Amino acid sequence: MRLTETADVWWKNAVIYCLDVETFFDTDGDGVGDLRGVGQRIDHLADLGVTCLWLMPFYPTPDRDDGYDIIDFYGVDPRLGTHGDLVELITLAQDRGIRVIADLVVNHTSDAHPWFQSARASRESPYRGWYVWRDEPPANQHEGIVFPDQETSLWEYDEEAGQYYLHQFYKHQPDLDIANAEVREEIQRVIGFWSQLGLSGFRVDAVPFLLDTTGAVDAGALPDPHDYLRDLRAFLDRRRSQSMLLGEVNLEYPDVRRFFGDEDGDELTMCFDFIGMQRLYLSLARNDPAELVKALRERPPAAEQGQWGTFVRNHDELTLDKLSDAERQEVFDAFGPDKDMQLYGRGLRRRLPPMLGNDQARLKMVYSLLFSLPGTPVLFYGEEIGMGENLAIEGRGAVRSPMQWTAGPNGGFSTADPSKLAAPVTEGEFGPEHVNVAAQRRDPDSLLNWIKLLVRRYRECPELSWGECTILEHGAAGVFAHRSTYEDGVVVTAHNFGAEAARITLKIAAVGTAVDLLRDASTEVADDGTLTLELEPHASRWLRVVRPGDRYLL
Repeated sequence: MRLTETADVWWKNAVIYCLDVETFFDTDGDGVGDLRGVGQRIDHLADLGVTCLWLMPFYPTPDRDDGYDIIDFYGVDPRLGTHGDLVELITLAQDRGIRVIADLVVNHTSDAHPWFQSARASRESPYRGWYVWRDEPPANQHEGIVFPDQETSLWEYDEEAGQYYLHQFYKHQPDLDIANAEVREEIQRVIGFWSQLGLSGFRVDAVPFLLDTTGAVDAGALPDPHDYLRDLRAFLDRRRSQSMLLGEVNLEYPDVRRFFGDEDGDELTMCFDFIGMQRLYLSLARNDPAELVKALRERPPAAEQGQWGTFVRNHDELTLDKLSDAERQEVFDAFGPDKDMQLYGRGLRRRLPPMLGNDQARLKMVYSLLFSLPGTPVLFYGEEIGMGENLAIEGRGAVRSPMQWTAGPNGGFSTADPSKLAAPVTEGEFGPEHVNVAAQRRDPDSLLNWIKLLVRRYRECPELSWGECTILEHGAAGVFAHRSTYEDGVVVTAHNFGAEAARITLKIAAVGTAVDLLRDASTEVADDGTLTLELEPHASRWLRVVRPGDRYLL
């Protein structure tokens, strides 16, 4: 394929890396990571092969929800740096071929935002209509609560305002009224502002909630909210071409398809594959890829220039809400049997390595799978070295402990006293004395170097993300195998979920030499187009089919 295609539509085979600025690297010794710290460590991301850096919220905030409660959509939290520091980071990233995107959190504000303070003070305030108010809460106020351990209603009475306001998340995060034309225009201005500073797009937080107008009294008379999502996409395309919108849309597949814009593909550029992630964990719990296969067969194709975002771990709880009660319990039993490891009765607050008992073979298989599945892989900081969670941190914050750079004090994250850190460093088996970047850089068998290899091969095989995925049938129940084809390119991968060795014969519908991309080996494809492979327990194989005259650099 023409590589210029992959550059023009760069998100289709990007490597996205998400980090929380305040827990990544601290340069001024105050215990809080900063934008300059991300810049200081940009070469780690470049060496890893990252092509897109996703920054979690860096805006001014009371920090009651790890930065997702915002008081100024145009600002930079002074603890983290300045606008100048952000522009410097973007410049450093661009110099290394890395685009930068940021969280767009415009479903709600902090209740300390000047807009809400003005809105609650008077019904005549120009910002009163920017939020959703009612004299009495609706009868269904207790339905659909996102954080059932913290909230009992979606509506909160405000003494100063003399009315109830809608909050689909925490009560200190009042919802903006997306049906208000002034709110829509303001969101466009926010996007335009950060795009002008050099961002290449946004990860859009809680998209279904952003478009939800059911709280409005006249909801039935309002225009289709998806029209607004189309407007946002068109606005971003005009302001900064080749930008993208990556949406958090945790819905069933047919519903997610709508957020791409269906066949027109004129809404979100990318959507996370929450269903595939949840089915992957059920498959891991069963040592059987059948549920993952089921998800891939049910997953609708993204629009022509759209893409699915695949992931093993994100910055929130590892939600299992789309599994049945029995299936969810299977995953809990396998990977989070203690109540303290679970969250909201629907998810886990753990990272993958502790869940797998730090089994390196199994870990490497899972990440090989991530980079070979159809879609764009998204990594959460620390995954590349196998960091564990810190259950001493409350709630979802358990997976947001400081990045572990060295075996030294505070894992090399900060020189501050441990009591002043933004979050406590993980201790024990997954503490920085055992898991850190510096040690793994020098260990050829480390998880870090394995993921570097996977990234390099993934970027060399655009068939994996651009091509047609075909699930390959065979006789071994514990093995997942698929073929990715695009134009004349053919890549075959196989992953053994089981703890027993397996021998499989695949009908790959191609003839030539299958060159192994993850080890120094090759296998001849039989004249009838079949390929026989031996797979060790939890083994991973990537093979490119090469024919006489092909000029691949392998």
